[in-house]
Amino acid sequence: MQDMQATLTINSRGVVTLPAKLRQAMGLKADDQLIAETTADGLLLRPAVTLPLEIYTPRRVREFEESEAELAAVLQKRKR
Repeated sequence: MQDMQATLTINSRGVVTLPAKLRQAMGLKADDQLIAETTADGLLLRPAVTLPLEIYTPRRVREFEESEAELAAVLQKRKR
């Protein structure tokens, strides 16, 4: 990838807008997250790797437990 450079402005709320060419070059889209870190050369922005997190309801936990019990019963029968 070719190096790109752009001048950005921080608004009064601290929001920075990345020009479309930079977003396209990096494959960034709305709601993507970036990590900002300071380096010896200045400020580095890089894409953040995020994974969805599922929080299980008590009902869903019971479904897992029931499925595991069913599987254990089937495996127990096969051992006989």
